Amino acid sequence: MGKLIVVIVGPTCSGKSNLSISIAKKLKSEIISADSRQVYKYIDIGTAKPSKFELKEIPHSFIDTLELDENFDVSSFEKQALVKIDNIIKNKVIPIVTGGSGLYVRALIDGIVDLESDDEIREELFSKKEKFGNDYLYHELEKVDSNAAKTMLPQNWKRVIRALEVFYLTGKSITDFHAKQNRQRTNYNFLQFGLNWKREILYKRIESRVDEMIKNGLVEEVKSILAKGYSETLNSLNSVGYKEIIAYLKNEVSLETAISLIKRNTRRYAKRQLTWFRKDERIHWFDFENELDLVKIKNEILNKIKDMS
Repeated sequence: MGKLIVVIVGPTCSGKSNLSISIAKKLKSEIISADSRQVYKYIDIGTAKPSKFELKEIPHSFIDTLELDENFDVSSFEKQALVKIDNIIKNKVIPIVTGGSGLYVRALIDGIVDLESDDEIREELFSKKEKFGNDYLYHELEKVDSNAAKTMLPQNWKRVIRALEVFYLTGKSITDFHAKQNRQRTNYNFLQFGLNWKREILYKRIESRVDEMIKNGLVEEVKSILAKGYSETLNSLNSVGYKEIIAYLKNEVSLETAISLIKRNTRRYAKRQLTWFRKDERIHWFDFENELDLVKIKNEILNKIKDMS
């Protein structure tokens, strides 16, 4: 059996970060963030990053690492995260991986699809994106590969283009390649836990978080980012919370509408996250209804870790 690695997943607003930090304190451990947005600087409020105090208290990797216009993908995460994990293990510490980016977690545990790109196909897809927009590409993916489409959002256009590219290159779904890889790393023992709230409670938590983000200055944060000269079209800003506020700042929607859209799109994102993670039967799920349950869950996870160590 390989070296133990704890993985905590779940939808946005499920309490992953707080639980992971609590466990990391107990184990004197470090956290690997599997979040495709928290890796970028400046987008703090809308990505619900851990506080500066928490980041100082517990070492985190892949938080505030890149400028907004730098490229970062699942392949980069996979390679860099494995190096981080090995370094943590060398110090006789159990790494804790946490985040809601399902593809990042899957890549870390099972590896990723490794196919050559086709420049002609990719150029054609980029042209469609520029001419018709993200939704057009997404609907195209729904027609040819509905299973892959269910695991991503229209604004994740790079992933949509990659899925379309794989389909047009091979005639097969990118999800088929993921399913057939089945190459879980035998030198590691990934112990996976998932956090699952009742749907209505999770949605209330999402709405409360969005209201708190607005109160804490999300609009001002976006203004500051644009004032630095960053383009509104950057992929790092093409995410829930930021694209809606950008639309508000461009006078395309009212602030009230922007807030409503953030809540709606966050709910949709949470639903897609759950759909992704529930496909993995290796995840041990915890169902709960209030914050007090997190204490019980933490103790159960710690006991499990003790048994496996």
